[in-house]
Amino acid sequence: MKSVVLIGMPGAGKSTLGVMLAKELTLDFVDTDIQIQTMQQRSLQDIVDTDGNQALREIEEQTLLAHSYHDQVVATGGSVVYGDKGMQHLAQFGTVVFLDVTLNELRARIHNYETRGIAKAPDQTFEDLFEERNLLYKRYADIIIDCNNKSADQIVKELRLQLK
Repeated sequence: MKSVVLIGMPGAGKSTLGVMLAKELTLDFVDTDIQIQTMQQRSLQDIVDTDGNQALREIEEQTLLAHSYHDQVVATGGSVVYGDKGMQHLAQFGTVVFLDVTLNELRARIHNYETRGIAKAPDQTFEDLFEERNLLYKRYADIIIDCNNKSADQIVKELRLQLK
């Protein structure tokens, strides 16, 4: 089994579903946001507040390129798709899966948009960010999973079927 790389908006369920999928597939799990925070010794929000959203994107790509992702389920940060080198690096380890969630569903899930450490322009709305990123997620995805109105168990089951 190769790796599975999960991409999608903040709130799409990458970390939650990633842990579940890793258990199902008996693979290791890694969350690249945690890798960034560990390497930087500070939170994503602190990076954005102190150095800006572009700095977070650059740090994210550097972090990805510094790691190998063999036989793992990888939950990425929502902004991972801004870095082509990082995405190409991730893609060499396995299947890239876009967890597709509607804007309305994301709004219901995310209540900390301003403090979550999201790499966005200071005046960028969540709607604008959603539109911008959705195109990129679709560009890099090998598989797109519709995660709307489904339980986590249903999504993991669908993922397993798609990965076979």
